[in-house]
Amino acid sequence: KRYSFWRKHGQPALRDLPPVTKQELMSHIEDSVTDPAITRERIDAFLGDPRAVGTAFLGRYAVWTSSGTSGIPGIFVHNRHALAVYDALEAIRFRHLGSPLEAWSCMIRPERFFLLSATGGHFASNSAVERLKILHPSLGEQMRTASVLDSMASVCSKLNAFHPTIIATYPSAALALGAAAQQGQLRIEPAEIWTGGESLSGSDRAYLTHVFGCPVRNSYGSSEFPPIAFDCEAGQLHLNSDWVILEPVDRNHQPVGRGEQSHTALLTNLANFVQPLIRYDIGDSIRVSPDPCPCGSPFPAIEVEGRQDDVLHFARPGGLEVPITPLALTQVMEDMAGLYCFQLIQPDASSLGVRLAIAGDPQPSWHRVHQALTAYLRSQGLASVRVFRDAIEPQLDPRSGKCRRVIARKASDARRAVPSG
Repeated sequence: KRYSFWRKHGQPALRDLPPVTKQELMSHIEDSVTDPAITRERIDAFLGDPRAVGTAFLGRYAVWTSSGTSGIPGIFVHNRHALAVYDALEAIRFRHLGSPLEAWSCMIRPERFFLLSATGGHFASNSAVERLKILHPSLGEQMRTASVLDSMASVCSKLNAFHPTIIATYPSAALALGAAAQQGQLRIEPAEIWTGGESLSGSDRAYLTHVFGCPVRNSYGSSEFPPIAFDCEAGQLHLNSDWVILEPVDRNHQPVGRGEQSHTALLTNLANFVQPLIRYDIGDSIRVSPDPCPCGSPFPAIEVEGRQDDVLHFARPGGLEVPITPLALTQVMEDMAGLYCFQLIQPDASSLGVRLAIAGDPQPSWHRVHQALTAYLRSQGLASVRVFRDAIEPQLDPRSGKCRRVIARKASDARRAVPSG
């Protein structure tokens, strides 16, 4: 499509190029890469091998997968140049390591880093940690990972034994850790908490800062370009606009002005030469601030309306409350049930409803879903939770026009409240 456009119109401006959706990219993945050695067959074989997580595909590339929040899982290939850019942006702008001396001081006094995320697959964060372990074996003892599918008791046990100085996780999982800390299950004193992958509100940041007594750093990234934006001391996200272009657009992919909330955003990756992404529809609603940031950064400040899913709280027999993060439930649905178009609704503390969008006979899919969710909830000590199929299909959020995948009927902020004084 792009080649035909180029021949017809000559060299166009970026905004004149047609946008690309995830469905288009995944349907023509071999046409999207510049190395003919990369084939779908080879990619599938690599992704199907759990031992390959963190290793180099064809000896020279990283391959990461994304969740199917849009209904389609993504596959993204990155070359060494792109990886070097991502690492530099993380070190210099997110971690503020402005000199070789600061970087060296981190090496000789290594942090104890703990990642709580989706593991077991070629997800960007999980693969990045495994890649670092391979490149720098000496760092292996300073890095630990846990899955969002693990029980909170198991995660707390690992954290209490490891005493990390840095925890990296999703905002929803960080909030669950905060609740565990307030209840006395979690006894750690991290120096920093890093969040990403979901929206972090100001009240959530304040809650986590209060509970753990440390700074909370937030970033915005994706499998297409991990360090899209970094936060500053004023709590604003700043776009790495020298390496990534992010265009806020409406439903028809037409530009919206500064200060306006977009329907979605088009991403252009300026670092990756093996799978060039140009005006790729990333699916997130953003707003570019029309005002300069108080921190003085020259990089544009943006607000991102990413995932807005709820942490669900179920009751065990005896009254003990068990938090379940939305990322855990979506991983069960995607990896175990094989479905990407769904919506989970929690009407009360003892039941979970499932909305499915399935063409044809839904019974086989529903059987897989029921088995997967029931087995996972049982592993969390929630065998009494009733999993049922909701009569309606997934509903779009009336404000954003997007589908929230995990919803508590009454998402209460009571457990996140920061005591006054």
